[in-house]
Amino acid sequence: MPQPFRRVLVKLSGEALAAPDGYWLHPPTLAALAEDIARTIGAGMQIAVVVGGGNMIRGARISAAGWIDRATGDSLGMMATVMNSLAIETALNAAGVQARTMSAVSMPTICETYARQPALHHLDKGQVVVLAGGTGNPYFTTDTAAVLRAAELRCDAVLKATQVDGVYSADPKTDPTATRYDRLTHDEAIGRDLKVMDTAAFALARESRLSIVVGSVHAPSSIAAILSGSVPSTHVVP
Repeated sequence: MPQPFRRVLVKLSGEALAAPDGYWLHPPTLAALAEDIARTIGAGMQIAVVVGGGNMIRGARISAAGWIDRATGDSLGMMATVMNSLAIETALNAAGVQARTMSAVSMPTICETYARQPALHHLDKGQVVVLAGGTGNPYFTTDTAAVLRAAELRCDAVLKATQVDGVYSADPKTDPTATRYDRLTHDEAIGRDLKVMDTAAFALARESRLSIVVGSVHAPSSIAAILSGSVPSTHVVP
């Protein structure tokens, strides 16, 4: 499939892995995701993955309830991303794709600790690197972690797979007049306060000259389709 990218970091929400009945993981979804990534690799791309933990816990939300502090809540969220990452690694291996989970939060008996040079080595060997633990620090979202890792690992773009097929002028679920942008600059996304990523993530992407592609996780073969341009998406560019 023709595409302008060689190495892409895929950012997934934790909610994308949840079962329809609310259980935190849905094996058919994991299997479909793994097959989708396998097709993308077969087309010649190198893939890294960052996944959130919102299917289990959100640090900001539970800390807002007042019974736990934000730093502790975010630590719980980071551990949730490790569990999701291990599940993705297992699904990828079952699909015949070599994958390696690397965590910013050191858990050496469970997975490899993230370090930039080993991660680059795994990517160069054609392995998928699943990057867990966010940035390893509280108060930073997994969106920011995704852009940070993409910049560190010399990725050409971040693909954010969301619930809608791009960036809209307003929430298309509540505003029927919302329009989808085909292309935006980072400055426009920040200036219009578009909520598809937090401002820190957009600012870091702007500084790193890193493109962000936003598309629907619900499209058939969504990752391969978005990157090939065969389904609608929004490109946020420097």
